[in-house]
Amino acid sequence: MTIRVLLADDQPLIRAGFRVLIDSAPDLEVVGEAADGLEVLAQLRTSRADVVVMDIRMPRLDGLETTRRITADENFDGVKVLVVTTFEIDDHVAQAIEAGAGGFLGKGVDASELQAAIRTVAQGDALLSPKATKALIGRFLAQRPSEPVHPERLDALTQREREVVALAAGGMSNDEIAHELVVSPLTVKTHVNRAMMKLQARDRAQLVVVAHQTGLVRA
Repeated sequence: MTIRVLLADDQPLIRAGFRVLIDSAPDLEVVGEAADGLEVLAQLRTSRADVVVMDIRMPRLDGLETTRRITADENFDGVKVLVVTTFEIDDHVAQAIEAGAGGFLGKGVDASELQAAIRTVAQGDALLSPKATKALIGRFLAQRPSEPVHPERLDALTQREREVVALAAGGMSNDEIAHELVVSPLTVKTHVNRAMMKLQARDRAQLVVVAHQTGLVRA
């Protein structure tokens, strides 16, 4: 299955370079380019993409606000966002994840890293390694807490789902969680997917955010 990618960056040379890197992979295809957030939203309405590779600093509508609008619009359900920028600022990482981005990369990545990141985000998994995701989200939520989420939101989860979410938020991969709970990785994945559905988390990164916001785990 080919993953359809929309490139969003106000620099044509950056877009051209990313297009070459992405199109060189047999399972990835660039289906459009945009110079700002308004163009991104317009193109998503006419040419559906699976993943938007999003810059932060863009004219008219920046990448963070564009990401928020994508994740808030049910017409774009299933569209994932990978933020790739030269501005690797701590606060931008936190805002990108909280806005609904599936991951965050600097523009210094090589071809294989970019391709792997797109595949990971397209699958709904957190881009960063579980331990890196935990460290980033935990640290930044502690520094700049989001809107409070009532702990009662966790009532929708079974006890096992709570355990799995807590371990995922603590930095464990599915394989590590499976070993810890003495179950199969497939069973863990099923629990993670059900928890995301119940908590309305778009991906694993958002699931970790909810775990911190509700107090299920502490940074």
